[in-house]
Amino acid sequence: MTAKDFREHIWPYKDRLYRFALRLTGGDVAEAEDVVQEVFVKLWRQAHALATIQNLEAWMLRLTRNLAIDKQRGGYHRRKVDLDTAPQAVLLSAAQPDWHDSYEQARVAINQLPEALRSVMHLRDVEGMSYQEICEVLDLSMPQVKTNLHRARQRVREALIQHDAHGL
Repeated sequence: MTAKDFREHIWPYKDRLYRFALRLTGGDVAEAEDVVQEVFVKLWRQAHALATIQNLEAWMLRLTRNLAIDKQRGGYHRRKVDLDTAPQAVLLSAAQPDWHDSYEQARVAINQLPEALRSVMHLRDVEGMSYQEICEVLDLSMPQVKTNLHRARQRVREALIQHDAHGL
């Protein structure tokens, strides 16, 4: 694979891979960027084998998922806030989610989902992938994908209803 081939066939997926990595890393921009960079390095190194892959997009998303999970298992560290020296505004914003609008409410509810549910919901509702593509990316059966998507949507819906009921 030449650099031109890489730019034409692989590079267009960078935004989708980044959004997925960002979701998997809990919104950590630096970690998501690292994951995507590692994906592209692996793709470049394995360029000779890419022609044999039937669904390149699904394969790249699976690679992104696996690398993000590996980073989390291998000592993924979030930045820690020193409670004695942090400004009060930072502590308050970290302690209470911002529920000013529906988008923010949904985002917070989605981020609180377990990774398996969050990944399926992201791939279907944000990336617009088919159920079959999600099966391939996450290495799940069709019933698992449908169940996880149903549960994810149900939990987000319940969180939004609960929020509205309590006037939070």
